[in-house]
Amino acid sequence: MMVSVSKRHFKHAVDRNRAKRQVREAYRRHKCLLTERVAEDKSMAVAFVWLSDAPCNSRLVEKSVKRLLAKVAEQV
Repeated sequence: MMVSVSKRHFKHAVDRNRAKRQVREAYRRHKCLLTERVAEDKSMAVAFVWLSDAPCNSRLVEKSVKRLLAKVAEQV
C-alpha cells in the first residue's frame, strides 16, 4: 500500500504527514473489504494519491477510502 501527498498540494511536511496518516489509518480499518476478495495465493498493490489542496477531516477521508476499496473489491 502506498500513499502519496505532493508538495504542490501541502507545502508543510506536517500537513503532508497528517494527510498520509489519515489515509493509512482509514486503509488499516477497511482493508478487510479488499483482502476478503483476493485469493491467498495472489497479491495486490494499492496506491492512494491525494489530489485535494485543502485538508479534510478524518471522517471524510475514511468514508472516501472505504468507498474506493469497496469499488476495487467489486472488480476483483
